[in-house]
Amino acid sequence: MHGDFLSLPHFPSTAIGRTIVSMAGGKESPMESQVASDRILVIEPGSYFLRIGRATDVNPAVLPHVIARRRRDGGQQYQDPVLPPDVKLPRQQMTEIEETRLAVSHTLQSCLKSDGTARFAAPPQMVASFNKHSQPVKTTDRVPEWTPGGADCIVGDQVLTLDPSCPYNVHFPMRRGRLNLHSGPGGSRSSVMADLEVIWLHCIERLLGITRAELEDCRVVLVLPCVYDRATVKALAELLVNGLGFASFFLIQDHVAAAFGSGSPAACIVDIGDQKTSISCVEDGMSIRETRIHLEYGGSDVTQTFYWLLKKSAFPYKQCMSTSRLDALLLHKLKETYCHVDLDTCGPQEHTFRVSKPHHASLQYTLQLGDECIIAPLSYFHPALFHLTGPKQVRLHEPYRGDPDDPLDAAYLRETGRKRETQDAASEPVDQSQLDDDVDVMEPSQSLDANGQIKIDRLLSLDQAILQSVDQCGSDELKRKFYSCVVVVGGGAKFAGFANWLRNRLSLQVPYQFRPEHMEIVTEPREQDPQVVTWKGACIMACMESASELWIRPSEWRSLGVRILREKAAFFW
Repeated sequence: MHGDFLSLPHFPSTAIGRTIVSMAGGKESPMESQVASDRILVIEPGSYFLRIGRATDVNPAVLPHVIARRRRDGGQQYQDPVLPPDVKLPRQQMTEIEETRLAVSHTLQSCLKSDGTARFAAPPQMVASFNKHSQPVKTTDRVPEWTPGGADCIVGDQVLTLDPSCPYNVHFPMRRGRLNLHSGPGGSRSSVMADLEVIWLHCIERLLGITRAELEDCRVVLVLPCVYDRATVKALAELLVNGLGFASFFLIQDHVAAAFGSGSPAACIVDIGDQKTSISCVEDGMSIRETRIHLEYGGSDVTQTFYWLLKKSAFPYKQCMSTSRLDALLLHKLKETYCHVDLDTCGPQEHTFRVSKPHHASLQYTLQLGDECIIAPLSYFHPALFHLTGPKQVRLHEPYRGDPDDPLDAAYLRETGRKRETQDAASEPVDQSQLDDDVDVMEPSQSLDANGQIKIDRLLSLDQAILQSVDQCGSDELKRKFYSCVVVVGGGAKFAGFANWLRNRLSLQVPYQFRPEHMEIVTEPREQDPQVVTWKGACIMACMESASELWIRPSEWRSLGVRILREKAAFFW
């Protein structure tokens, strides 16, 4: 299942599309299509991290995808938190969450270790008693310093250590894998796009050593989420062409890039990020549209769940606040260091950690943990625990409603034509489901969000989402193929033993007729860090000779706009 791609698949092309390219001035000549690989940039924007680099780089530059802007005198304050905020829930819902925690705990107690012996859990009262009496010890560690204010904009790591007394508003331009649009200061689409431009240009100039003037000689590949909304794609393309001024660009969906990066020509791709999880089935370089699912939970939700479990166990660092940027970073580190899904580890475990803050002595704490370290990662399979961070939605593939900016768009022409016929004839409305086979028909339990994407109210667990995704494939053969290779990328589930737990959950639920001879759960494709697989896959695609027809020049974009995506996008537009 892990053969290398030899060439890009044939992407759809129509006579109309070819006419559009001709109208734009013709395709690039072989000489124009050649560009040094070190002049191709690859940008993968995420909710927490931005990954950016040359297509020839071994690894991307990585920094927090955040900006702080100096607040005007008398201006309204706004701070995006590092972690999704925990919310106050009604007693009934908290009871449900507690019952879920107990159910997971009882399941772990009934499991066996790898040697066949029974696991034993640390009594919660004993763990809480130890932590309650644990006292911090001062250390001789150097006390860190706050990042001082001064500049109009501060980007990346320095924002997380910014002196809270400085008058700055803090913005993460992406949340839950989407543009962070809101009604507060800096929440308009134009403001978010301006933030993206400043952050990306900062990285290009400071980390890659490329000046803004040199971008007119550079090409760029932008990684998009598999479930996207068209308005965002248009805005991002405008940013690449008119904001940053690249010589040309092409767009690639993250799951397709992950398939290239993992060397899996056919796989169910599971991308678990900081604040979202997405799933789709990819075959021959195409993400199957009907299989795409976007879940509004990720690694940060696991961090908040872990913090809730720590507090129930009398977490000795009493002053911890998840709304504090430094404490949020500490909680992330504790989760990444101590959480696992290794059933052989059981009973009370003692750990030490240090808290270092500006203007405070560094303190070392001793902490005792039991199955809290396993329960938190298992939230992916028991999503009721994620209600701690508020309500969430499940979004499916983007429903195709036609594009008014594209006069050649078939669905748009049919829709507008139908409206005219209806008005002229004054007849009864036509059933919407009969307009176009490509228009998604929603179930009664489904609705559309503000961006026109299908969402459903029931929060799916990770295994349920994978089953639902694969079940949308057209044939039994395809279903067996995708169940045989599930590739997990992203940094939200880097826990020891996670792949085994996922395999066991799926094995119990995959219908018998679709069960493959061997189900492979790949969490480190080609022994790579799962966090960079997608970025590296986009680099591979960018450097392939067969990708030459995917590049979109500024003249084409300015002349034709989104219509050019129908011909040149590496996915069905």
